[in-house]
Amino acid sequence: MSDFDSLHLMNFDDDNPLNATGISKKSLVIFFLIDTSGSMKGKKMGELNTVMEELIPEIRNIGEADTDVKIAVLTFSTDVKWMYSAPVSIEEFEWTRLNASGVTSMGAAFEELSERMSRNGFLNSPSLSFAPVIFLMTDGYPSDDYKKGLKVLQSNSWYKFGLKAALGIGNEANDDMLAEFTGSADSVVHAYTGGQLAKMIKIVAVTASQIGSKSMTLSEEIKEVTESDVFAAKQKLLGQQIQELVSNEEEDFSFDTGW
Repeated sequence: MSDFDSLHLMNFDDDNPLNATGISKKSLVIFFLIDTSGSMKGKKMGELNTVMEELIPEIRNIGEADTDVKIAVLTFSTDVKWMYSAPVSIEEFEWTRLNASGVTSMGAAFEELSERMSRNGFLNSPSLSFAPVIFLMTDGYPSDDYKKGLKVLQSNSWYKFGLKAALGIGNEANDDMLAEFTGSADSVVHAYTGGQLAKMIKIVAVTASQIGSKSMTLSEEIKEVTESDVFAAKQKLLGQQIQELVSNEEEDFSFDTGW
Protein backbone atom coordinates (compact mmCIF):
# COMPACT_ATOMS: atom_id res chain seq x y z
CA MET A 1 0.00 0.00 0.00
CA SER A 2 1.65 3.20 -1.14
CA ASP A 3 -1.27 5.62 -1.38
CA PHE A 4 -1.07 8.20 1.39
CA ASP A 5 -4.42 9.85 0.69
CA SER A 6 -5.98 8.11 3.67
CA LEU A 7 -3.65 9.79 6.15
CA HIS A 8 -5.50 11.97 8.64
CA LEU A 9 -4.03 14.47 11.05
CA MET A 10 -3.89 13.10 14.60
CA ASN A 11 -5.67 9.91 13.52
CA PHE A 12 -3.13 7.24 12.61
CA ASP A 13 -4.57 3.75 13.17
CA ASP A 14 -3.45 0.15 12.81
CA ASP A 15 -4.90 -0.08 9.32
CA ASN A 16 -2.71 2.76 8.13
CA PRO A 17 0.82 1.90 6.96
CA LEU A 18 2.21 5.06 8.56
CA ASN A 19 1.64 5.22 12.29
CA ALA A 20 2.37 7.90 14.87
CA THR A 21 4.73 6.51 17.49
CA GLY A 22 6.00 7.75 20.80
CA ILE A 23 9.74 8.26 21.05
CA SER A 24 12.20 9.73 23.52
CA LYS A 25 12.55 13.52 23.76
CA LYS A 26 13.07 14.95 20.29
CA SER A 27 13.55 18.49 19.06
CA LEU A 28 11.32 20.20 16.49
CA VAL A 29 12.55 23.56 15.18
CA ILE A 30 9.98 25.82 13.50
CA PHE A 31 11.68 28.32 11.20
CA PHE A 32 9.77 31.52 10.34
CA LEU A 33 11.23 33.41 7.35
CA ILE A 34 9.65 36.86 7.40
CA ASP A 35 9.85 39.66 4.83
CA THR A 36 10.57 42.94 6.64
CA SER A 37 11.18 45.06 3.54
CA GLY A 38 9.74 48.56 3.17
CA SER A 39 6.58 47.37 1.45
CA MET A 40 5.59 45.62 4.70
CA LYS A 41 5.70 48.91 6.62
CA GLY A 42 2.54 50.04 8.39
CA LYS A 43 -0.55 47.89 8.81
CA LYS A 44 0.94 44.70 7.35
CA MET A 45 3.84 44.61 9.79
CA GLY A 46 1.70 45.76 12.68
CA GLU A 47 -0.85 43.02 12.07
CA LEU A 48 1.85 40.40 11.55
CA ASN A 49 3.50 41.35 14.85
CA THR A 50 0.17 41.08 16.66
CA VAL A 51 -0.73 37.67 15.26
CA MET A 52 2.72 36.26 15.97
CA GLU A 53 2.40 37.38 19.60
CA GLU A 54 -0.93 35.55 19.75
CA LEU A 55 0.42 32.49 17.94
CA ILE A 56 3.24 31.57 20.33
CA PRO A 57 0.92 30.48 23.19
CA GLU A 58 -1.08 28.35 20.73
CA ILE A 59 2.07 26.54 19.59
CA ARG A 60 3.02 25.95 23.23
CA ASN A 61 -0.10 23.81 23.55
CA ILE A 62 0.91 21.64 20.58
CA GLY A 63 4.23 20.32 21.80
CA GLU A 64 3.77 17.03 23.62
CA ALA A 65 5.81 15.95 26.62
CA ASP A 66 8.21 14.07 24.36
CA THR A 67 8.73 16.99 21.93
CA ASP A 68 11.01 19.97 22.55
CA VAL A 69 9.55 22.63 20.25
CA LYS A 70 11.88 25.51 19.38
CA ILE A 71 11.36 28.69 17.38
CA ALA A 72 13.84 30.41 15.04
CA VAL A 73 12.93 33.64 13.23
CA LEU A 74 14.89 34.86 10.21
CA THR A 75 13.99 38.29 8.83
CA PHE A 76 15.04 39.61 5.45
CA SER A 77 15.06 43.12 4.02
CA THR A 78 18.26 44.82 2.87
CA ASP A 79 20.01 42.71 5.51
CA VAL A 80 19.29 39.20 6.75
CA LYS A 81 18.96 38.87 10.52
CA TRP A 82 18.01 36.27 13.13
CA MET A 83 15.70 37.41 15.92
CA TYR A 84 17.80 35.34 18.34
CA SER A 85 21.26 33.84 17.91
CA ALA A 86 19.90 30.29 18.24
CA PRO A 87 16.49 28.57 18.28
CA VAL A 88 14.62 29.27 21.52
CA SER A 89 12.42 26.77 23.37
CA ILE A 90 8.74 27.58 22.90
CA GLU A 91 8.39 27.79 26.68
CA GLU A 92 10.91 30.65 26.83
CA PHE A 93 10.35 32.33 23.47
CA GLU A 94 9.26 35.97 23.46
CA TRP A 95 8.31 37.72 20.24
CA THR A 96 10.31 40.86 19.46
CA ARG A 97 8.22 43.25 17.40
CA LEU A 98 9.63 43.77 13.91
CA ASN A 99 10.02 46.94 11.87
CA ALA A 100 9.99 47.22 8.08
CA SER A 101 12.41 49.01 5.74
CA GLY A 102 14.72 48.34 2.79
CA VAL A 103 14.59 45.89 -0.10
CA THR A 104 13.69 42.18 -0.27
CA SER A 105 16.84 40.01 -0.03
CA MET A 106 15.03 36.68 -0.16
CA GLY A 107 17.80 34.80 -1.97
CA ALA A 108 20.26 35.83 0.73
CA ALA A 109 17.79 34.60 3.35
CA PHE A 110 17.61 31.20 1.65
CA GLU A 111 21.40 30.91 1.70
CA GLU A 112 21.58 31.96 5.36
CA LEU A 113 18.91 29.42 6.29
CA SER A 114 20.79 26.67 4.46
CA GLU A 115 24.00 27.52 6.31
CA ARG A 116 22.32 27.45 9.72
CA MET A 117 20.18 24.41 9.00
CA SER A 118 22.87 21.88 9.88
CA ARG A 119 24.23 19.93 12.83
CA ASN A 120 26.96 22.55 13.15
CA GLY A 121 24.32 25.25 13.15
CA PHE A 122 20.81 25.20 14.58
CA LEU A 123 19.84 21.52 14.38
CA ASN A 124 20.75 18.35 16.27
CA SER A 125 21.62 15.02 14.71
CA PRO A 126 18.74 13.38 12.77
CA SER A 127 18.23 10.85 15.55
CA LEU A 128 17.51 13.71 17.99
CA SER A 129 15.46 15.95 15.70
CA PHE A 130 12.26 15.89 13.74
CA ALA A 131 12.57 17.36 10.26
CA PRO A 132 12.07 21.13 10.65
CA VAL A 133 9.02 23.18 9.77
CA ILE A 134 9.87 26.09 7.43
CA PHE A 135 7.28 28.86 7.00
CA LEU A 136 7.97 31.71 4.54
CA MET A 137 5.96 34.97 4.59
CA THR A 138 6.36 37.77 2.04
CA ASP A 139 4.34 40.53 0.37
CA GLY A 140 6.31 40.96 -2.83
CA TYR A 141 8.94 39.81 -5.27
CA PRO A 142 12.62 39.37 -4.27
CA SER A 143 15.04 42.16 -5.12
CA ASP A 144 17.96 39.72 -5.39
CA ASP A 145 18.54 36.40 -7.21
CA TYR A 146 16.17 34.19 -5.21
CA LYS A 147 16.62 31.28 -7.62
CA LYS A 148 20.34 31.15 -6.81
CA GLY A 149 19.57 31.13 -3.10
CA LEU A 150 16.82 28.55 -3.53
CA LYS A 151 19.18 26.27 -5.45
CA VAL A 152 21.60 26.39 -2.49
CA LEU A 153 18.76 25.66 -0.08
CA GLN A 154 17.44 22.79 -2.19
CA SER A 155 20.77 20.99 -1.78
CA ASN A 156 20.27 20.98 1.99
CA SER A 157 18.95 17.65 3.29
CA TRP A 158 17.06 19.28 6.16
CA TYR A 159 15.21 21.43 3.62
CA LYS A 160 14.45 18.41 1.44
CA PHE A 161 12.82 16.53 4.32
CA GLY A 162 11.35 19.54 6.13
CA LEU A 163 7.71 20.59 6.06
CA LYS A 164 7.48 23.74 3.91
CA ALA A 165 4.69 26.30 3.69
CA ALA A 166 4.39 29.87 2.44
CA LEU A 167 2.06 32.84 2.84
CA GLY A 168 1.62 35.58 0.25
CA ILE A 169 0.58 38.90 1.80
CA GLY A 170 -1.35 41.44 -0.27
CA ASN A 171 -1.78 41.96 -4.01
CA GLU A 172 1.88 41.93 -5.03
CA ALA A 173 2.95 38.55 -3.61
CA ASN A 174 3.62 35.91 -6.27
CA ASP A 175 2.09 32.56 -5.33
CA ASP A 176 3.84 30.75 -8.21
CA MET A 177 7.21 31.81 -6.81
CA LEU A 178 6.16 30.68 -3.33
CA ALA A 179 5.17 27.30 -4.75
CA GLU A 180 8.74 26.96 -6.03
CA PHE A 181 9.85 27.26 -2.41
CA THR A 182 7.35 24.79 -0.95
CA GLY A 183 7.33 22.40 -3.90
CA SER A 184 3.52 22.41 -4.02
CA ALA A 185 0.79 24.97 -4.64
CA ASP A 186 -1.29 23.29 -1.92
CA SER A 187 1.23 24.47 0.68
CA VAL A 188 0.80 28.13 -0.33
CA VAL A 189 -1.92 30.42 1.07
CA HIS A 190 -2.70 34.08 0.50
CA ALA A 191 -4.01 36.92 2.65
CA TYR A 192 -5.53 40.18 1.41
CA THR A 193 -6.82 41.56 4.73
CA GLY A 194 -5.63 41.75 8.31
CA GLY A 195 -8.25 39.21 9.33
CA GLN A 196 -7.11 36.79 6.67
CA LEU A 197 -3.48 37.34 7.64
CA ALA A 198 -4.18 36.29 11.22
CA LYS A 199 -6.20 33.24 10.16
CA MET A 200 -3.72 32.08 7.52
CA ILE A 201 -0.68 32.37 9.80
CA LYS A 202 -2.41 30.42 12.55
CA ILE A 203 -3.78 27.75 10.21
CA VAL A 204 -0.41 27.11 8.60
CA ALA A 205 1.76 27.32 11.72
CA VAL A 206 -0.48 25.19 13.92
CA THR A 207 -1.16 22.56 11.25
CA ALA A 208 2.51 22.27 10.30
CA SER A 209 3.54 22.02 13.96
CA GLN A 210 1.02 19.24 14.60
CA ILE A 211 2.17 17.19 11.61
CA GLY A 212 5.86 17.96 12.10
CA SER A 213 5.86 16.73 15.70
CA LYS A 214 4.45 13.31 14.83
CA SER A 215 6.83 10.41 14.29
CA MET A 216 5.77 8.11 11.47
CA THR A 217 7.13 4.63 10.89
CA LEU A 218 6.71 2.07 8.13
CA SER A 219 4.68 -1.09 8.63
CA GLU A 220 5.67 -4.54 7.47
CA GLU A 221 3.18 -4.24 4.61
CA ILE A 222 5.17 -1.55 2.76
CA LYS A 223 8.83 -2.25 3.38
CA GLU A 224 9.56 -0.99 -0.11
CA VAL A 225 8.51 2.53 0.88
CA THR A 226 11.52 4.69 1.70
CA GLU A 227 12.08 7.38 4.29
CA SER A 228 11.71 9.93 1.49
CA ASP A 229 8.18 8.62 0.91
CA VAL A 230 7.35 9.18 4.57
CA PHE A 231 8.41 12.82 4.40
CA ALA A 232 6.62 13.25 1.08
CA ALA A 233 3.48 11.91 2.77
CA LYS A 234 3.82 14.45 5.56
CA GLN A 235 4.22 17.31 3.06
CA LYS A 236 1.21 16.10 1.10
CA LEU A 237 -0.82 15.83 4.29
CA LEU A 238 0.19 19.38 5.24
CA GLY A 239 -1.08 20.72 1.90
CA GLN A 240 -4.34 18.79 2.21
CA GLN A 241 -4.98 19.95 5.76
CA ILE A 242 -4.16 23.59 4.95
CA GLN A 243 -6.46 23.68 1.92
CA GLU A 244 -9.31 21.99 3.80
CA LEU A 245 -9.05 24.46 6.67
CA VAL A 246 -8.74 27.45 4.35
CA SER A 247 -11.79 26.35 2.35
CA ASN A 248 -13.79 26.09 5.56
CA GLU A 249 -13.14 29.72 6.47
CA GLU A 250 -16.32 31.76 6.07
CA GLU A 251 -14.71 35.20 5.82
CA ASP A 252 -15.41 37.08 2.58
CA PHE A 253 -12.02 37.31 0.85
CA SER A 254 -12.39 40.96 -0.16
CA PHE A 255 -9.63 42.75 -2.05
CA ASP A 256 -10.51 46.00 -0.24
CA THR A 257 -7.59 45.68 2.16
CA GLY A 258 -6.61 49.17 3.21
CA TRP A 259 -2.96 48.06 2.93
